[in-house]
Order: sequence, then structure tokens, then C-alpha cells
Amino acid sequence: MKRKNASLLGNMLMGLGLVVMIGGVGYSVLNQLPQFNLPEFLAHGAVFSIFVGAILWLAGARISGRERVTDRYWWVRHYDKRCRRSGGRQHRHG
Repeated sequence: MKRKNASLLGNMLMGLGLVVMIGGVGYSVLNQLPQFNLPEFLAHGAVFSIFVGAILWLAGARISGRERVTDRYWWVRHYDKRCRRSGGRQHRHG
């Protein structure tokens, strides 16, 4: 798959995941209000849709290559000598 197509597919999956998560949270909140009289058996599906949306979001991030950037920054922040504090000393420049 070309980079442009992979990025487009990943962004679409991330957007779909966001919509599914927001819809699940919205239905779960509206289900608690008695005046809407929503079916109770769909409440479990709404909670499950939050997790499905999160998986879609993560799959989209994986496909579009966005997760590699954050992994690289996490690696630099935790294992690069320039970014670590040594022995509690603060280096002040200027």
C-alpha cells in the first residue's frame, strides 16, 4: 500500500473510532436519563462500542504510522543521555 493511501486509511479509521467512541459515551449517558426511555439492552452494546472505537483508533494510528513518532519520542525522553537528569543536578544555561 502506498504511503498516501495508508495515511488516508489510517486517518479514516481513527475518525471512525472517534465517532464510535463518542456515540457509545453519548448513548450511555442518555440511557441514564429516564425521560428518553431508551432500550436497556443497548446499554451494554454502548459500553462495548467505546472499546471497539478505541481499537479502531489504535488500528488507524498503526496503519497511518502515527504511533511510531510517539514511540520514538518516548524512547528519546527515557534513554537519551541529553534528556536525562544526572544525579539530581540541574544544568542551567545562561
